[in-house]
Amino acid sequence: MASIAKKFNHKPLIYNLQDIFPDSLVGSGLAKKGGLLWKIGRKIEDFTYRHADKIIVISEDFKKNIMAKGVPEEKIEVIYNWVDADSVKPVEKAENPLFEEFGLDREKFTVVYAGNLGNAQNIGIILDAAAKLQEIQFAVFGTGGLEEEIRSRIEKEGLKNVHLNPLQPMERVSQVYSLGDACIVSCKAGLGGSAMPSKTWSIMSCGRPVIASFDEGELKDIIEKNECGVFSHASNLQEFVEVIKILAANPARCEELGKNARKFILNNLTKEVGTKKYVDVIKSFEKKES
Repeated sequence: MASIAKKFNHKPLIYNLQDIFPDSLVGSGLAKKGGLLWKIGRKIEDFTYRHADKIIVISEDFKKNIMAKGVPEEKIEVIYNWVDADSVKPVEKAENPLFEEFGLDREKFTVVYAGNLGNAQNIGIILDAAAKLQEIQFAVFGTGGLEEEIRSRIEKEGLKNVHLNPLQPMERVSQVYSLGDACIVSCKAGLGGSAMPSKTWSIMSCGRPVIASFDEGELKDIIEKNECGVFSHASNLQEFVEVIKILAANPARCEELGKNARKFILNNLTKEVGTKKYVDVIKSFEKKES
């Protein structure tokens, strides 16, 4: 009788996995693999996965990660985080007020990075590239643990083509990414396996190509398969510099990649597409219980 009661009282648990803990702690340097905090995190992680009836993850790489930890494939559903493509959209350079506000030159090829200024993002490679590409304008918007170190390096090395600015509010995301002819998604080598930066979708929704300095994986597959950006291996400065040079030397191709990026978002990552997938997952349990 107890087992029957348990069966009828059980409510399906759908777990929405937005970050893989404790992997993300290791990636950010807050924990060491095998350390006490990591071990506690793994216990919590295994407990959660074991008791969830369905786990929604935000990328194929997340799916591979938790499958390697013993989660059955049939328990996992990949649903990308969507973008409000009506709000996050291209802004013409001529109409973008941020050029004047932050002292940027509309005539120069501009590369944008926006986000956390931390260890995992490898902002150092952006400064290294800027030192080699003096004719290109780099606009960096962010805050984080390495902010003062980055500011100091810019001043010490005289990187006048790097503009370090405060992180802007969400309502200005369209203007920020539209400043760039292309925008950066970066990580340190070995730290991109459990990450699918949501900024990727915002960049693409603004009709800008992605410049990836990232580990091989889903991000590379998406931007290359759909021709919406360029890829260089994480921490490989030579490759990173070369892909930026290629875009700067081919403005028509750069613009085409940006249009492809916007098209990908409209076809795959709108709120309507994403919410329908969530509803389908929930309804699948209704069918099982009926």
